[in-house]
Amino acid sequence: MPRTFAYLRVSTAGQATDNQLREIEAAGFRVEPRRVVTETISGSIATSQRPGFARLVDRLEAGDVLVVTKLDRLGRNAMDVGATVARLADLGVRVHCLALGGVDLTSSTGKLTMSVINAVAEFERDLLIERTQAGLSRARAEGKAIGRPASITGEDRQTAEKLLADGLSVSAIARHFKTSRATIKRIRNTLLVEP
Repeated sequence: MPRTFAYLRVSTAGQATDNQLREIEAAGFRVEPRRVVTETISGSIATSQRPGFARLVDRLEAGDVLVVTKLDRLGRNAMDVGATVARLADLGVRVHCLALGGVDLTSSTGKLTMSVINAVAEFERDLLIERTQAGLSRARAEGKAIGRPASITGEDRQTAEKLLADGLSVSAIARHFKTSRATIKRIRNTLLVEP
């Protein structure tokens, strides 16, 4: 008979996992208390770097069932979730996600669901990149400055240019203006390019 485990994760110590466990029980999964693994760790941490999840994986055997309430319990993004589910499937562990109707993510239906989720996530990333690039292009066309403001401007920049032309070292000029060598090198490179 397969053993059923539950992985419950919260991000901060002020949060509790009680609701997740109740949700799993309400869905009809019976999990013995010793097979409930709880962890307080940020969702931005990859599953492979979560100590509680690593201990859980060490306990899992072929035929076991792992239940989570949401996909984000299993990873920080679609790729991390996909890798985690694939790793568990290789161990022979079935993974059920209640937010997806309790579907076993290692089954054919679950794999299809994961593929769709990954495709949507990739589509959203691509749209975000397109919107960002379009916004930057529009801002440039409107003459808006993009990026951090220059740390040396106006009269100080002219002084730095003169000091460079007089042969003073980049390091000495950077110390004088209390800025980085990279800033002075950018000014020098601009002088070399200008006609």
